[in-house]
Amino acid sequence: MDIKTTTQTELIDITDRVRAAVRESGVKDGICVISTRHSTGSIIINENERGLRNDILGMLENLIPENKSYAHNQIDNNAHAHLRAVLLGMSETVPVEDGHPVLGTWQSIFFVELDGPRKRTVNIKIVES
Repeated sequence: MDIKTTTQTELIDITDRVRAAVRESGVKDGICVISTRHSTGSIIINENERGLRNDILGMLENLIPENKSYAHNQIDNNAHAHLRAVLLGMSETVPVEDGHPVLGTWQSIFFVELDGPRKRTVNIKIVES
């Protein structure tokens, strides 16, 4: 799935697109792996609430500030984005039951842009068990 991000750092809810991919796969029971190949992007699962989304972005800025001096910035001025991606991870695995991804009531799946805006790719692999 292609995603076009609009800002440097943002959370994009991809839950409905993942649900559609699972439905279209025809898999009734198995797992769904959602991943990205980008070293400055991440996949996370959490609640889709505006305040929490802002808190997540604030946490990333507090833990790994953009304006700090990093060795990688001598090559490409985006070390903060790479380091944030290390913390968040590049994939999530969700069980599939009865043809649906199993998520908690408030859980959503997000692509996290950490060095945008850019065109990004999210991979969805559904495996039947």
